[in-house]
Amino acid sequence: MTQPFADLVNQTFQKFEEGEIVKGRVIAVRGKEVLVDIGFKSEGVLPIEDFTDPAELEVGKEIDVLFESFNDEEGLAVLSKKKVDRQRCWDDVLAHAQEGMVVDGRIFKKVRGGFMVDIGMEAFLPASLVDLKPVRNLDQFLSFTGKFIIVKINHKRRNIVVSRKDYLEREKEEAKRGQIGTLQAGQTVKGRVKNITDFGAFIDLGFLDGLLHITDMSWGRVSHPSKLVKLGQEIEVVILGIDKEQNKVSLGMKQRQGDPWERVGEKYSIGNRAKGKVVNILPYGAFVELEPGVEGLVHISEFSWTKRVNHPSEFLQIGDEVEVVVLNLDLSERKISL
Repeated sequence: MTQPFADLVNQTFQKFEEGEIVKGRVIAVRGKEVLVDIGFKSEGVLPIEDFTDPAELEVGKEIDVLFESFNDEEGLAVLSKKKVDRQRCWDDVLAHAQEGMVVDGRIFKKVRGGFMVDIGMEAFLPASLVDLKPVRNLDQFLSFTGKFIIVKINHKRRNIVVSRKDYLEREKEEAKRGQIGTLQAGQTVKGRVKNITDFGAFIDLGFLDGLLHITDMSWGRVSHPSKLVKLGQEIEVVILGIDKEQNKVSLGMKQRQGDPWERVGEKYSIGNRAKGKVVNILPYGAFVELEPGVEGLVHISEFSWTKRVNHPSEFLQIGDEVEVVVLNLDLSERKISL
């Protein structure tokens, strides 16, 4: 029996399964449509916007397309080139990209909760990760081109989340490291008081903040940092220490003046009289400041020859001006008995 003509025709064409990537050949370009022959019983039509490379529009050019189905009504194969390109782009991203990697991208569309970014494929940029600070007018970032960091790759859902904020923070930290590399211990720099706490003050050096600890503010006693510096005040400080790994700098203010103990041996001798101010009272005696940074102890046993003293407060109060006699000097221990 002679085989039906339709069966013979079907046998001359390839058979495809839905979702299969097949080879096609451009046979015509008609306005906004591209006619593609895939060796099927009928041609397929692709929108011209699927072709990002003009060279692929040449008649006879071989391209890869996705066979989706056959449209019986129109008698055409339903094809997609965009899905093939997207699949290959995704495969390429997976082969080369990883979380934490810097990529170039362009914000091309605003969506709920953020933007879509073209990094070779579509990636999601949450609104909270657009900038270092919260942004009120998100529209200003449409068409923005720049660098982003891949913060999450979801292989199952085939989506990528990127962050511009993380990239800016990384750049800021690298800039800090570069600036810190120019600093040296002992160097004098200018800064502005940014914040004051009970334990010291944070000084804005322009590219990072340094800590001026209360113990390095003055050679004398400091009840609170606010007694010596004010918010917004510009001061000169000395670099005491640099932690390049942690991007931290410790600063000193008293180091700009010489250590008063270096001259104690010249200024004070055993048996000499001196004047000072009571700065602290304890059960065993009172500390007298002879000059900023130099204090001596008047032991309770040295308060009176004739009276029994139960507590130094019976004789002295903090802030009293007193005259004392130097009984002993221990320069190595920085101690003076009065």
